[in-house]
Formats: sequence, C-alpha cells, structure tokens
Amino acid sequence: MVQPSITTKSQSFDLVKAEIEQTIRHGEASLESFQANREHQEELQNCIDFLNQLRGIFTLVELRGGTLLCRETVLLADSLSSGSQDDDNLSLTTLSDALYVLRRYVEYYHHQRVDQPELLLPIINNVREAHKEAPLPESFFFQADLLQRSDLGDVLTLPPLEVEGAEQEAHARRMRSMYQVGLLGVLRERNPAVSKKLIGRAARGFGRLCKGSDLGRMWCLLAITADTLLDRSMGFSKARKRLLMQIEKHSRDLVYKGQDAKSEDVPDIIFQELIYILYRSGSGSADVARMLQAYGLTPAEYPEALLEAHRRRLYGPGADVLTSLSGALQDELNELKDKLDIIERGIEPDVADLVAIEVTFEQLANTLSMLDLNQLSRLSKREAEKLKAWQEEGRLPSGAELYALADSILSIENAAGQLVSRGIGTETDALADAENGLFEDSRYLKEALLVVADEARSALTLAKRAITAFVESDYDKLHLANLPVTLRSIWGGFVMLDDRGAARVLESLGATIQGQLLDQNEPPSVAVLEAIADALTSLEYYIESIGTREERNLELLKLAESSLADVGR
Repeated sequence: MVQPSITTKSQSFDLVKAEIEQTIRHGEASLESFQANREHQEELQNCIDFLNQLRGIFTLVELRGGTLLCRETVLLADSLSSGSQDDDNLSLTTLSDALYVLRRYVEYYHHQRVDQPELLLPIINNVREAHKEAPLPESFFFQADLLQRSDLGDVLTLPPLEVEGAEQEAHARRMRSMYQVGLLGVLRERNPAVSKKLIGRAARGFGRLCKGSDLGRMWCLLAITADTLLDRSMGFSKARKRLLMQIEKHSRDLVYKGQDAKSEDVPDIIFQELIYILYRSGSGSADVARMLQAYGLTPAEYPEALLEAHRRRLYGPGADVLTSLSGALQDELNELKDKLDIIERGIEPDVADLVAIEVTFEQLANTLSMLDLNQLSRLSKREAEKLKAWQEEGRLPSGAELYALADSILSIENAAGQLVSRGIGTETDALADAENGLFEDSRYLKEALLVVADEARSALTLAKRAITAFVESDYDKLHLANLPVTLRSIWGGFVMLDDRGAARVLESLGATIQGQLLDQNEPPSVAVLEAIADALTSLEYYIESIGTREERNLELLKLAESSLADVGR
C-alpha cells in the first residue's frame, strides 16, 4: 500500500510543479522590490501572499518540510511587516535564504522523488531564531514509541556500582568532571574523537551508578550514542550541542542531590533525540541494532552521511561545481610545480622563467579573492611579490627560497584538494597557515614525539592488563611488580620533551599504584580501582593527540590528577 501512495504523491507534485516554481519566483521578486525600497509595504504583503499560496500547495502534495518552512517564513514576514523586528536586514536576508533553499528543495524533490524534511531543518531554525522562537529539535520529523522504554541497561550490560555516601559522591563528581571536559571539547570543536570517548565513559560511569532507574536508562543510551558518534565520525550540530548541555544538568543533579536524583524522570525529548542519532547513524553495531529493535525501529534508509551529502546540494554550491573549481585550481598548481621543478633541476634556468610563475600566482590570488578565501589569496600575492623582487634583482631564488615557494604551493594545493569536502569557507581558508603549525622547527622533534607517544600507549595498555590480572587473581601483587618501573620509563620521555604536565600525572599514577595497591595488605576499595582506571583512560586519551596537529587537551591531565587526588597516594 505504500508504493501507490508515493506514486500518487509524485503525480500530484508534477501537476503543480510549474505553479510552485512560478510562485517562488514571484515571491523572490516581491521581496527584492521591498528590499530596494522599504516604503513599498505592499511588496512585502505580496511576498506574504505568495508564501501562503505555497504553503497551501505544499500541504496539498504533502511535502512536510516545505509546508513548515512556508509557515515559519510567513510568521517572520508578518513580524517584519508589523515592525516588531529589531534587525530588518537580518530578517530580510533570512527570508531571501529561505526562498532560495525552498526553490532548491523543489528541484531536489523533482529529481529524487523522496521527501526529506530533515534537510530543511537548518533553514527552518534560522527563520525561527530570526523571529525569536526556540529552534526545533533534530528529531522533530521523527517519531519513536517512547512509552515502550526497555531496560536499556540490559542492552548495554553494565554492572551496578555498589557505592554509598562519600564514595558515591566522589564517583559522581569524577564522572561529571569527565563529562564536562568532553562537553567543553565538543563546544570548542577541539579533538572531537577524544570528546566522544570521554562522554561515553562518563555515561557508563553514571549508568552503573543509576542502574535500574529512568536516569540510568538515559545514561546507557547516551553511552551507546557516544560510541556510535565516534565509530561513524558523526559531527556535532547546534541541536546536538544543546542536547549534551541539557544532559549535563542531570549530571549536576547526581552530584548535588545524590540518591534523590535517581528517582527523577527524564524528559521524553532526550530519549527521542538520542534514539534519532542512532537511527540516522547507519551503524552496524550490535548494540545499536538491539537498541533500535527495542523501540521497534530499523535503521534509516538515508543515513546521516548520505543526508549531509544531499543537504550540501541545497546550501551553497553543489559538489559538481566545487569539483570543477578544485580541478581548475589543481591544473594551475600542477603547471606551477612543473615550472619550479625545471628551475630546481637547473635545466637551462633563466630569470625570465620567473615572469610566468609570477603571473600564475597573481591569477591564483585573484581567483581565491573572488571565492572569499582571503588568507590563501594573500599567500599567493606574497609569493608573487617575492618573484617580482627576484626579477628586479636579476637573480634566481636560492635553494631555501625555492623550497619556501614550494611550501606555499603545497598549502594552496592542500586547500584546493579539500574544497569539495570542506566547502568554501573559513575552515578551508585556514589551511593557508597549516604548514606553520606544530613541528615546523624540527622533524626530529616530531619523530621523538611519535616514539614517546607509541611507547606511552604500550605502557598504559600493559598497566591496564596488569591491573585487570591483579583483580582477577584475587589481588596477586606479582602482576603489578613491574608497573612503577614501566611508568617511570615513559615519565622520563615526557620530561625530555618538556611535557611537565603529563610527567607529573605519570609520577602521581606510579605513586598511587605503589601506595594504594603494592604497599597495602588489604584489598583495594572499588573507589581506588575506579580512580586509577579513570586516570589511565584520561592519560590514554591525552596521548592520542601527541604527534598530530590536534591541540593537546590539558583538561584531560587535570581530570587524571583529580581522579587520583580523590583517593590520595
């Protein structure tokens, strides 16, 4: 019965497609006339009438996203007409954007024959924010049977954490600190992989603490969601950041309210948002499959990666345009590299050869400036000026100058190669300075960092295995005998690289293992083992950024120190 409905819907759309396109054009023309002369209020009213007409058509052909976008734009236009808007320019720009995206969505549906209202949520929320309404959640067009909440702790199989009083408070505080570090990483868009791991680990810690409660089910669901975000390399939209900030309030309650917080109900929207992320993830994980099955769902036909690819067709230049642009830039850069190669090899070099290279750099600078890639444009202009100076001096560049010129070409080439994936924006433009970051002074420093990082990973893996064997063997200390020496060896590596923070944490970790595990006659408490495990995990996540261009997250070291401080040395 589904297919006839889709066919009927497509046929209905075909009958009115020409009218939709004409109405959108009339709406854009009226809005442009009003923008040119704000005194012509009748033009704004004409635009509102066209939007209402579009809303009726979209309702008739059952295009949910188009219907909602038209409704929101009418509300924004009405508020603009009544003079209740603080920033008319922002409102008019948002209205123009909405009509443009609406036109692109009509083209999209005509070719795809699939209504994906989620594609329009970003512009819908922009319109809502323009007329001071709260943005819609990411799962607005999604429905799950939340009345049938299963025991999500059973899906994840988390053992309960039997702690009370001060130990429970210390555990909650440590988990909240871990969650907050991960959340800050997300909000600052710094090292997303580590942030996801921190959030997932904190969620598991809270899930064990709240097992059997509605709050515990939320934490278990968040743990699986964090794992999925990491596994599928999914990003953090504004909606997801808002969701994580909303969840943070529950971590605060667990710290300050203790047992009372466990009995609190969790809003349905949090469950719905987390389930929607799993639904859209495209993950083949067994945990995700069981979770979706618990809610009577199957994975989305259009996973997030595909949905994002479709969304890029609506917002900004299409992938085909960017591919053509990238290819054209690459052709020019290849020509530049060939000319530099001839000069570097010394095959009949001539100062006159610099003229052609200078002209090419000037052309590149103009092209990049038109694309609003100003940093890359300035880089090209600087190189063109250098070439001009060498011509005036009547000399060829030295080896060092030639290599610097080649580095600039490689920076531009790197940006051109990433136009399709990154788009035309500040992120691509920032690649102009990518070669001036970490490790520029010494390749030996980079090699040393990589060696130390590799050794540290091996040592921490050994430490975790040794502690696991220690616990499973009924606390046989022989499994821990070599740990302090092993940790001391990598401590020396971090001291040599002047990473005093990591060295200090390693020293504290070794002292805690010696004092709390090796020197004690009684078995260690759960709190001690949890604190050591958290410190090891924080260190492991910190080490992941060593040897890469990611900025090291010093909050992870503070988190490790805090975990060890909770149980002393």
